[in-house]
Amino acid sequence: MTRRNLLSGVAASALAGAAAQAAEGQAANVYLELKYYQLHNSPEDQSEHLTGFLRDSYAAAVAKAGGKLIGAFGNHIGMEAPYVIALTEYDSLGAFQTTIEKLKGDSHYQHALSALTSRQGYPYQREESSLLRTFDGFPKPLVSDAPERHSPRVFELRRYESPTEVTLARKLKMFNGGEIAIFQKLGMRPIFFGETIIGPHMPNLVYMLSFDDLAAREELWRKFGSDPDWKKLSAPPDVHDSEIVLNISNAILQPLKFSPIR
Repeated sequence: MTRRNLLSGVAASALAGAAAQAAEGQAANVYLELKYYQLHNSPEDQSEHLTGFLRDSYAAAVAKAGGKLIGAFGNHIGMEAPYVIALTEYDSLGAFQTTIEKLKGDSHYQHALSALTSRQGYPYQREESSLLRTFDGFPKPLVSDAPERHSPRVFELRRYESPTEVTLARKLKMFNGGEIAIFQKLGMRPIFFGETIIGPHMPNLVYMLSFDDLAAREELWRKFGSDPDWKKLSAPPDVHDSEIVLNISNAILQPLKFSPIR
């Protein structure tokens, strides 16, 4: 199956879901492209050049084409550092596909891309991309308002891999049916929740939380584990982690200076 046909099939399912949401007056889900750029420490200074490209060229080009760069992060704690993560939002799968085509025809963007790759050495070691559909219980990412100012925060990116699509659906139901609300109640400040529809380690879901600092993160996760609502939600045997979660991966990130999410 080609990528175009795969997107067409996913789009048909998404349109049906969007129509149902519109009929019920719910906010529409959006799609998030999570790009991961693996770097290496070298005299090439890959981080500086890639960051400049995302800030000065990619953000404007993707906005012109129909998407929106909403987050850019560097690693703080995590394996295989250094790396940069870019998070781009699209209103629909159609907008995602249109943006890809428009970027190919954008001469200014293509020139900037050529300049990035014409430097000595490589601009990054590799690039990986996942496409996520946001959860019904949290359909829009929480992006900081322009005038909004935060003290420096840390962000935790988490991925839950599940044995099958059936077991992943149970975990999605947990999030939409109370787990997100527990995060919010405790002050863990969710940023987004997304089910991976194209990408590695499927089936899986990915989400991001924000904290004042690492000490606050430790304290809030401790409170989450002992929260009575969480204990009740996670009590049924068919939703125990041993039944529906194969692996949990996480990384601690810091926003780049130009990141809308900060």
